[in-house]
Amino acid sequence: MKDIEQYLRENKPVVKEDPTFLLETRHRLEAVEGIKGEVDRQSCRMRKALILALVFGLIVGVGVATLAYFFPVNPETVGDGLLDSARLFLQNYRSYLFLPIALLAIALGLVMTRKKGTAFI
Repeated sequence: MKDIEQYLRENKPVVKEDPTFLLETRHRLEAVEGIKGEVDRQSCRMRKALILALVFGLIVGVGVATLAYFFPVNPETVGDGLLDSARLFLQNYRSYLFLPIALLAIALGLVMTRKKGTAFI
């Protein structure tokens, strides 16, 4: 708002003699500031949701990798259920579990270190 006021003072635009012009202009500028504040609040809220999802994914990924390494599955005892199939899949591809965990950790680090003019959590 200060930049626009400074611009108007320096350039002195020609306007008709209307006493309400500055009041209307100030009112419109305040409305724009209100919209900008709401956009900043929503951006902050979305950033918090993203960080929460990344942290949750990181925790779940580490938990799944830990379970896959410490509780091996015997392929002969696996039934036809979905849970048994998931356990067998994790057992066979457990070395690849660290890739999504590493990607989540990198994404979380990038999100948390990126500075945006809004408050952080």
